[in-house]
Amino acid sequence: MRLAVSLLSIASLGFAQPGFDLEGHRGCRGLMPENTIPAFMKAIDLGVNTLEMDVVISKDSQVVVSHDFFFSADFSIRPNGKPIDKRTQKRLLLYQMNYDEIKQYDVGSGGNPKYPEQQKHKAYKPLLSEVIDKVEAYRKAQNLPTFSYNIEIKSDPSEYNISQPEPAAFCDLVQAVIQAKLSPERVIIQSFDFTVLKYWKQQIDANKYPKIRLSALVTNLRSPEKNVEKLGFMPDIYSPYYRFINQKKISRLHAQRIQVIPWTVNKQKDMKRLKMWGVDGLITDYPDRAIGL
Repeated sequence: MRLAVSLLSIASLGFAQPGFDLEGHRGCRGLMPENTIPAFMKAIDLGVNTLEMDVVISKDSQVVVSHDFFFSADFSIRPNGKPIDKRTQKRLLLYQMNYDEIKQYDVGSGGNPKYPEQQKHKAYKPLLSEVIDKVEAYRKAQNLPTFSYNIEIKSDPSEYNISQPEPAAFCDLVQAVIQAKLSPERVIIQSFDFTVLKYWKQQIDANKYPKIRLSALVTNLRSPEKNVEKLGFMPDIYSPYYRFINQKKISRLHAQRIQVIPWTVNKQKDMKRLKMWGVDGLITDYPDRAIGL
């Protein structure tokens, strides 16, 4: 029955089609606890083309799937069952904790008040390697099409050597997991930190990393040309906040053979408008809302 539902979802999902990349943000944050294995499984069932996720590094140099570099008070519960409060949340740095300790925190049972449709589901922050192993096993068991992985390296220059390693060490750890688990053509690396993307491009050009797609995440009002100039090379994908893009900017980027995949698009009217403008995909917390569009 699950197979039939999955295939039906893929067939009916207006955006999940060749040439358009529907990406499930943090799996499907609007429906399941973010960046958890249940969220990625649900996104696959909904027929996304790409699983979007974030990674940070633990004290023992493990690549952990997590958007925040700490345990967010919005949805995290301590191993002793007590909730985390906002006054102390940023003291719980994942970079200062070994993964065995990180795994003891529950990040799903309490739900997330910002996403009322999200199911409450006991879950933990998984390793990137575990996510890949489990979703690939599920894909094969259900005989589902292959999909891509959009891995965001959560990096901020102000946090180097505080809540994260410096870009070179961070990238090398992530690349080691990718090399062991995935074909390069199935991987996108994205980041707001252009130093990360520049390092990754340098490693590709030096034949130290295989060629993968690189995506420039953007959350400013500068023109695409200014942002690409700051990056220093032509990315494969330009990924702006969806309100900061328009049809003219999309056309200019396409003229440079750069794909445009905005984030985080959760309203159907915005999905329709962006697709009409010619975006190459979109990132959403609610892949189910794209069904039938």
